[in-house]
Amino acid sequence: MPSLRFLLAITALTCGALASPSANTLFPKSGLNLAAKSAKKLYFGTATNSDQWNDTTYFNILKNNAEFGQVTPANVMKWFATEPEEGVFTFQDADIIADFTEKTGKLLRGHNCVWYNQLPDWLVNGTFTAPELAFIVTRHCFNLVNHYKGHVYSWDVINEAFNDDGTFRSDIFYNVLNTSYIPLALYAARAADPNAKLYINDFNIEGTGAKSTALKNLIKWLKSNDVPIDGVGIQSHLIVGEVPSTFQQNMEEFVELGVEVAITELDIRFESLPPTAAGIAQQKKDYETVIAACNAVEKCVGVTVWDFTDKYSWIPGTFPGQGDACPWDENFVKKPAYQGIIDGFQSRHQ
Repeated sequence: MPSLRFLLAITALTCGALASPSANTLFPKSGLNLAAKSAKKLYFGTATNSDQWNDTTYFNILKNNAEFGQVTPANVMKWFATEPEEGVFTFQDADIIADFTEKTGKLLRGHNCVWYNQLPDWLVNGTFTAPELAFIVTRHCFNLVNHYKGHVYSWDVINEAFNDDGTFRSDIFYNVLNTSYIPLALYAARAADPNAKLYINDFNIEGTGAKSTALKNLIKWLKSNDVPIDGVGIQSHLIVGEVPSTFQQNMEEFVELGVEVAITELDIRFESLPPTAAGIAQQKKDYETVIAACNAVEKCVGVTVWDFTDKYSWIPGTFPGQGDACPWDENFVKKPAYQGIIDGFQSRHQ
């Protein structure tokens, strides 16, 4: 026998009542993750910090699998949080997010293993020989990845290794170990979880250029030396009106090297506030352009925004006077950018 819900839905259709609020509640609404899955992507996701979860409105949107099928811990898997003392590992804060993804059926992205920033004092202020630091890098990557073995889809093993001109960033790892820290970290991560996808993640590699070329050359070197590497994370912290015209081409060039790609930290900010109506329209178009580029590249597996609401965006704290970069505003109202994402996933491949 047909259910009452089904009969009510048919009645609404027959009576042409779809425009009424009561009729709309009878039908499932779309969402960003549903749009991504419909486009045959693995997920649409967001970064998050669990200390924001006391905000009920925020948490209800986050846990909705129609909107988000993947989560990246914004801070609590970084080195300062997971190995605050040398050889002493603490995972309780990161476990909160990992447990949440298990309960809600979302994919978990590990972020990150080796990065020049947000390091503990003992590491920043330490004086280590090359063998000592090599051991420290190997131990950290293995223990971190192994703790979440079987729970993490992909890891940003190496984060932001390059300068914008394509040279390697000068930091504690490069200065002591040269580039050898990169294969060390990747080998350790593979040993810790053979099934997790291992990524190198960076910013300002959205279009072709010196930095993208340097990373492509590194991928080629890793591949030729049988160092495990599965993916490239294209962060995509962009400015309204400045999406590179070579975005899709650049992703295709990475994929041709035998890796998958993901857009890992997407937001598109205004350099001056408040935005104009024309600026808001441009932001919507820019989100659509970025998503459509991923949509057109089969091995662009998914997209993650670096939090979804302006209320918790990192941008104003880093770029004073800039912001409004997310698909939801600070009051959790969907902006035109939200529809731009939907439109991007629904775009036809070029």
